[in-house]
Amino acid sequence: MMLDREEILKVVSAYLVKDFEVPAEKIRLGANLFTDLGLDSIDALDWFAKMETTIHLPIVEEDIKKVRTVQDVVNYVMRHLKQNA
Repeated sequence: MMLDREEILKVVSAYLVKDFEVPAEKIRLGANLFTDLGLDSIDALDWFAKMETTIHLPIVEEDIKKVRTVQDVVNYVMRHLKQNA
């Protein structure tokens, strides 16, 4: 499954709104998952686990630890889906 950056942002945003009740207007590429959007580390792990199941995104723990912003998530998804294609 190859998604472009815009499609990935839509998927990422949908997860944040649906699963974590983040207001859509707060979601922007530079938004910090923790300080701007109110996620905690458990939320982030749950989110990545859900993406692993639904879009077959591999979990690479070393890389996940570096994710801080919505942009980081989009980049992570793009990089790892490309490697997995």
